[in-house]
Amino acid sequence: MRVAVTGAGGRLGRALVAALQDAPFTGLSGPIPWDRAAFDLDAPESIHALLDRDWPEAVIHTAAWTDVDGCAREPQTARRRNAEAVHVLAEATAARDIDLVHISTNEVFDGRRTDGRGYTPEDRTNPINAYGSAKLEGEIVASAAYRGRKAQLGIVRTAWLYGPPGHDFPTKILAAAERARIAGEPLQVVGDEFGSPTFTQDVADAVVELLGSGEVGGFHHVVNEGVASRAAWARELFRQAGLDLAIVEVPASMWSRASTPPAWGVLEPTPLPGGERLRSWPEALADYLPTLLRQRDAAGAGR
Repeated sequence: MRVAVTGAGGRLGRALVAALQDAPFTGLSGPIPWDRAAFDLDAPESIHALLDRDWPEAVIHTAAWTDVDGCAREPQTARRRNAEAVHVLAEATAARDIDLVHISTNEVFDGRRTDGRGYTPEDRTNPINAYGSAKLEGEIVASAAYRGRKAQLGIVRTAWLYGPPGHDFPTKILAAAERARIAGEPLQVVGDEFGSPTFTQDVADAVVELLGSGEVGGFHHVVNEGVASRAAWARELFRQAGLDLAIVEVPASMWSRASTPPAWGVLEPTPLPGGERLRSWPEALADYLPTLLRQRDAAGAGR
């Protein structure tokens, strides 16, 4: 199967390209990586030439503008990149009977539920910020493009992604911990925002399984098992890294932001074709930790 990946230079795109290289169904040629130079969200009409040149049988669309604060400041740009570009892509792939996997987000939900349950694909969407609104519109236009078509559309929602090349929550928290240690102060971390910390490698493996099974169509919530606040995530990271630093939980309202994230951004994982779910988030974090610590040490050596 010839599989193309948009946003191949991004966090999830890189993980998907690596996972597809090991997949038995991609053949000797492996995946087709489309980076920003190949498929620019600000010039999505280029997709027609790409499809006619490479003729993939499936496209995984990871490219998106994920700067949620930037989306809040520039909602029209968010809509152009996260909805209008999806429309162009989905119309082009559907017309050629190419399967499409569209990566979406937990932020299509408002995060106001209080029953302790994660959001399922059957729950009502109601985004509260520009990023979530644009991503939801992307889901809607993609679904419309594939209505009545032979090819399949899979919408994969995920949340709180982290992984190489860094610049993610674990990386930033370790850097903040070092600054707090030097200052002799506890670290303040948000304690009233909850989600599903999710390792990009695990999402990539799950998407590859969906493609390989032929059951990619429909909505899929792909997150590591378990729930954590930002503060709990930081505490588990410090425990695994052997860091002894006090954490003080503070409300999200303490930090001034352009965007308002869902307070309860938890997704209920949907089973994969084999019936299993992803491993727990602390297990996944432990796999990432050696890479994370090497990055931290290299950054420290470079100062």
